[in-house]
Amino acid sequence: MKSVNTMESLLVDSTEASRLCGISRTMWWSLHSAGRVPMPVRLGRRTLWSVEELRGWIAAGCPPRERWLAEDAGKQVDRRA
Repeated sequence: MKSVNTMESLLVDSTEASRLCGISRTMWWSLHSAGRVPMPVRLGRRTLWSVEELRGWIAAGCPPRERWLAEDAGKQVDRRA
């Protein structure tokens, strides 16, 4: 009998990130190379994306990385205030 993992991952690889966005993994890497998706985090040799950040990025209309980082930096300042 298989165990079902009911916990949602906080970080996902490119396969899962592309699935969440409804595009192919190849397209995901193309968008990453073009600076169109959020920055990943590196854990060892793995490249992973934050599910929470991906959801926020999608809700914001999938802005280019530079604009997303600028918007996110503004939110960080607001949280510190």
